[in-house]
Amino acid sequence: MCSQLTDPMLPTPYQVLKRVRETKDTFTLTLAPVKGGQGFPFAPGQFNMLYIFGVGEVPISISGDPDRPEKLVHTVRAVGAVSRAICGLKKGDTLGVRGPYGVPWPVKAAPGYDVLVIAGGLGLAPVRPAVYHLLARRPEYGNLELIYGARTPEDLVYRRELSLWRGRFDFRVHVTVDAARNGWRGNVGVVPNLIARARFDPEQTMALVCGPGVMMRFTVQELVNRGLKMENIYVSLERNMKCGLGLCGHCQLGPFFVCKDGPVFPYDRVRDWFLMREV
Repeated sequence: MCSQLTDPMLPTPYQVLKRVRETKDTFTLTLAPVKGGQGFPFAPGQFNMLYIFGVGEVPISISGDPDRPEKLVHTVRAVGAVSRAICGLKKGDTLGVRGPYGVPWPVKAAPGYDVLVIAGGLGLAPVRPAVYHLLARRPEYGNLELIYGARTPEDLVYRRELSLWRGRFDFRVHVTVDAARNGWRGNVGVVPNLIARARFDPEQTMALVCGPGVMMRFTVQELVNRGLKMENIYVSLERNMKCGLGLCGHCQLGPFFVCKDGPVFPYDRVRDWFLMREV
């Protein structure tokens, strides 16, 4: 639900404070309101609609710290006209923001659980706020583990932060790539292969999964095979969202509108639709 504006279709001007290149076609933008102010609160897993004046708008997950709502952080890959325009913004440039929208990750229901955060490619961006939330309240949870994979080492995002997280004693981080040249000393292989290395009690574990469709399908299958309850596996289905309000129908998935009923769903709720590749 949008808590920022009286008119949910009217974007608020935000200014680019910082732009960081993550990969050859992916950038992280830090934004703040043009007129100042404290920004707006958001929950891990929610998204905003980012609007480039004269070009259009796209839904982009919020990838910053929910405990620091005064700054908005979005990681964007240049794949279309609007996202290319967003990635081309420089410090001081302006864009429109409306949101936040969507059902968040259930981190507030996870105290006492082991938590697996599993991401592929740019799927690390939507789960990064959940990681921030978990680490800021570390004593409330059991084992915390991140499994993250990308096609190549060059496609990994947040590499500096991954290195910092790997240096912690209370957070296990597993990183893999599908293929690598000489010089890569990490894991090579697909994300589901690393689940066997994670330490968790399947009866008391919550999994947060985000990434390409094929990666999520095999990841969920492996988690179920290892005894996780389907209702404790959460998937993010950021699919064909366009308006953010469930009005246009672009993101309809069976009886659901992903932008309004998701993008985060418990797997048992969307299992039948999740397995239909043509939907």
